[in-house]
Amino acid sequence: MGETILTARGITKRFPGMKALDNVDFDLRAGEVHILVGENGAGKSTLAKVILGAYKADEGEITLDGQPVNFHGTKEALEKGIAAVYQEFTLVPYISVAQNIFLNREYKTKAGFLDKKRMEREARELLKSLNCEQIDVKSDVKNLSVAEQQMVEIAKALSFKPRILVFDEPTATLSDREVESLFVQIHRLKAEGIGIIYVSHRMQEFPLIGDRITILRDGVKIKTVGIGDCTNEELVNMMVGRDVSQVYVRTENAHSGIALRTENLCDQKGRVKNVTLSVKKGEIVGIAGLVGAGRTETAELLYGISPIKSGQIYVNEKPVNPKSPIQATKMGIGLVTEDRKKQGLALDESVALNISAVSLKKICPKFFLSNRKIRETALTYKKQLRIATTSVDKACKYLSGGNQQKVVLAKWLSFDPDILIFDEPTRGIDVAAKMEIYSLMDKLAAQGKALLMISSELPEVIGMSDRIYIMHEGTIVDEVTRGSEDFNSDAIGTRMMLGTGGEPHAESD
Repeated sequence: MGETILTARGITKRFPGMKALDNVDFDLRAGEVHILVGENGAGKSTLAKVILGAYKADEGEITLDGQPVNFHGTKEALEKGIAAVYQEFTLVPYISVAQNIFLNREYKTKAGFLDKKRMEREARELLKSLNCEQIDVKSDVKNLSVAEQQMVEIAKALSFKPRILVFDEPTATLSDREVESLFVQIHRLKAEGIGIIYVSHRMQEFPLIGDRITILRDGVKIKTVGIGDCTNEELVNMMVGRDVSQVYVRTENAHSGIALRTENLCDQKGRVKNVTLSVKKGEIVGIAGLVGAGRTETAELLYGISPIKSGQIYVNEKPVNPKSPIQATKMGIGLVTEDRKKQGLALDESVALNISAVSLKKICPKFFLSNRKIRETALTYKKQLRIATTSVDKACKYLSGGNQQKVVLAKWLSFDPDILIFDEPTRGIDVAAKMEIYSLMDKLAAQGKALLMISSELPEVIGMSDRIYIMHEGTIVDEVTRGSEDFNSDAIGTRMMLGTGGEPHAESD
């Protein structure tokens, strides 16, 4: 690591009704990855946005190379060499990769026309430096995979020739292989002396790329430690302010009849092939597989988002064919989607309206809506799930990721379905919020609900499931049960990658 290039001292940032940052100190050295961790709402993203010029601090000072700076926007920060790669892409889908990389600063010919050839040439050079020559700079961004879009975002940031790069949850939507590729590029950037601020919840990543970790809690800096100077348990304890002895909350309870079953389920696009599975009442069943294995596509068939080509779904042993989410909901099936911002919430609407969205007829059985009943319902779940918001009338877009996820869960709890599908239920949220969701899932199973959980995190799916179906290229290749010799990450991971295993079977009552 080199010399200190950025220093933040006494940073305080207030929002109406809360203090997001309270006298926070932070520094970054050339050629290091400095990781910011903390619970959702701890102030990580707020600190990053202050450094990037997106927010103006109410108190404190930032210095760059020892000189005070006072950014009035991200453009000024970019001009000083501070760029960002956000979790939510800022790309325009219907224009080319090259145009996205140089958006709003396009090269022009002497005659004043767009110099597409120069932009495409420089875009190729940037992508080549990231070992992404396969990306066609003339292609519209909408034609790229999520991983390729992530690399275009990085190329766009690098086009500013930054000295400092901020990564905000960059691996949340990437597969393990894509994460490995990203980390190779991060190590290359470190070697070039670029200082990297890395915001993440995924502790398994820290020793692979990090040099130092700064822990925030409730807007306050708790400590800065070197990688390897504390255990994961100590790190979590500092993040949440209490001892955390068990992350996965799972108790044994009796399983009764089969609530959900499929036979040889296939979709019309060939992404789901002859999927046969079952979930009993009181059971949590996991689906493990690599990105693209067909897990989410299976959930979309069960919830009526995608049409079924062949096969059969049974709810309480009655054949059903949900042709829309509305029909699936009426059948007692709920889906906690993997993309809460686009599919799980109406971000501009209030917490109260989002919570009551599915259960309005239950909350207000008469023709007229009752704002009082809607608010009372929301307040009940705000207290039960500890949703951190100053008011249930507040728009969901202002909540942290973990609290947004709790609103999605509250929406389904208020409806009270018999079958709940959880698709990546803890993606992008901190360990404390994860534990609360695990505890909630365990309680729902104890109530006799049937839970089907899809997760890309093997420790999570192993920690929470009674049984696990392993998918590979659209097919269930094996089924393992808690307590069996194959119920471990090595055996399951091998089957996920290679598709090897025994014949799938639906467990009977």
